[in-house]
Amino acid sequence: MRSNPKSEIQNPPLNMEVYLDHVSTTPLHPEVLEAILPYLRHNFGNPSNLHHVGAAARKGISAARDQVAAFIGSKPDEIIFTSNGTEANNLALKGIAFARQDKGKHLIVSSIEHFSVLHTARTLEKWGFKVTYLPVDGYGLVNPQDVKEAITDQTILVSVQLANQEVGTLQPIAEIAEIIRAQSAIYFHTDAVAAAGAVELDVEKLGVDLLSLSGQQFYGPKGTGALFVRQGVRIIPLFDGGIQERGRRAGTENVAGIVGLGKAAEIAKQETGNWAEHTLRLRERLFAGLKQRIDHLYLNGHPEIRLPGNLNLSVKFVEGESLLILLDMEGIAASSGSACTSQALKSSHVLKAMGVDAVQAQGSLLFSLGRENTEAEIDYVLKKLPPIVERLRGMSPLYSSELR
Repeated sequence: MRSNPKSEIQNPPLNMEVYLDHVSTTPLHPEVLEAILPYLRHNFGNPSNLHHVGAAARKGISAARDQVAAFIGSKPDEIIFTSNGTEANNLALKGIAFARQDKGKHLIVSSIEHFSVLHTARTLEKWGFKVTYLPVDGYGLVNPQDVKEAITDQTILVSVQLANQEVGTLQPIAEIAEIIRAQSAIYFHTDAVAAAGAVELDVEKLGVDLLSLSGQQFYGPKGTGALFVRQGVRIIPLFDGGIQERGRRAGTENVAGIVGLGKAAEIAKQETGNWAEHTLRLRERLFAGLKQRIDHLYLNGHPEIRLPGNLNLSVKFVEGESLLILLDMEGIAASSGSACTSQALKSSHVLKAMGVDAVQAQGSLLFSLGRENTEAEIDYVLKKLPPIVERLRGMSPLYSSELR
């Protein structure tokens, strides 16, 4: 990361509400809310019906499919709407495994995937599949050569996330795809949930066959997601029932949510570059300011190849949970890792796989910035966090020993 000479605090207000947990969820974009409302009030029909009420709902879904396809550079028919990113990841892994088990029963995933991939892989192991878990280096990067060496004549799917949800490291997806494309019998899936709205998405440039999205990660509604499935790739549905989503995802569609997801995708396609520039500038200001004010502070993840709004730090000699509680009392919302495991109080599997020291990992703190954050909010954090760290370290016997 670059140092920022303009990190002096500009007298922020005494009290503020600062939301720096966009990796957990983003606030709904006002234009998305406006797009959704007609489908909660008037266009309430079931899109499977042939009458005009159903047709209005069906028209909304069709427009959303076009918007999501344009967002990632795919064809509309290659989009399957799901209830969230977790369902999209489950459908990708289980759907391909079931469809291709006559070709082989071996999958490859990285060891720092979201639990919706890792736990799905472990379930498939219980059902007779074999899974190779790829290691990562100290920055959280997968080595494409490791993918090549893990491939066997039984491999049917490789799944490597585009960006890590905790440390923000971006994976060399296109390079991995080139290796996989040399093996025509293997499909490539990427979980792009953490990357959507932060970096450009283009399934052709990435070279993937399947890609997962979650609406709540780029200012869309919760309870919405999508899975891109390249034309010609056969997938077995998770649910039995009707023929919605061309028979690939049964169940009456969440019409309002899908319309909101489509609008969010349309906005993100236009604004991702601006959002990235804005959050990167604020992140550099925050990191430079904290480095000036707090010693024994360590950056987790790659210093350059990472999401622009992600700042994952380890504050040595304090516990991350204590930091979060005291920050929250000052009106600052941050996290220590994935929201899906934040209440489990377990050490991060991502930091562990990266080889981060256990004591250092215990003090991990994740700031994830969004389009609405301001310099005044960053300066407020710079004012509030250092005395919190000093207070906690004052109670730490390990820190006292360090000073002797």
